[in-house]
Amino acid sequence: MWYNQKLYQENIHQYIDYLVVDAPPGTSDEHISIVQYLQATGIDGAIIVTTPQEVSLIDVRKEISFCKKVGVPVLGVVENMSGLAQPLADVKFMKIGSSVDVTQEVISCLKENAPELLNVLACSEVFDSSGGGAERMCKEMGVPFLGKVPLDPQLCKAAEQGKSCFEGGNKCSVSAPALKSIIQKVLASMTE
Repeated sequence: MWYNQKLYQENIHQYIDYLVVDAPPGTSDEHISIVQYLQATGIDGAIIVTTPQEVSLIDVRKEISFCKKVGVPVLGVVENMSGLAQPLADVKFMKIGSSVDVTQEVISCLKENAPELLNVLACSEVFDSSGGGAERMCKEMGVPFLGKVPLDPQLCKAAEQGKSCFEGGNKCSVSAPALKSIIQKVLASMTE
């Protein structure tokens, strides 16, 4: 028996509420091993994370089929990197065709002429999701869609610093609400 499997089955599982295993994309040997090692302890389900592009969704469709085949419930799918969204104050403005930074001029103009616009988010689609993304795929495959998490530079900073995106002082105003909603959906599905 694999040592870590034995350690988990005999000891660790009695002290934890949730175990999150980050696996590589696709349906590689790692996925088979994870299921084999943890099946005896009772797997509540899998949360599958994707990006909006069709090439990622191809792998996710295979992963959902794999989970169904081995009897692991799919708790849902999360669409990560679902566009870039950040507060206007964090956006850098450049003149088209040059590298001249005009951020201060733009902010000053907005303060003077339309101050209400200073509290908006700047959003941009980074990946093509014209095929409907994860939400459409979930409908087609009959699995729950948990939500979208936008690219958030502040979330990246918090992660690199080992800080929570939910605690005060962090500026994860874009990603934290999306993550909270997903967490609430997962917890609700596990208590049903």
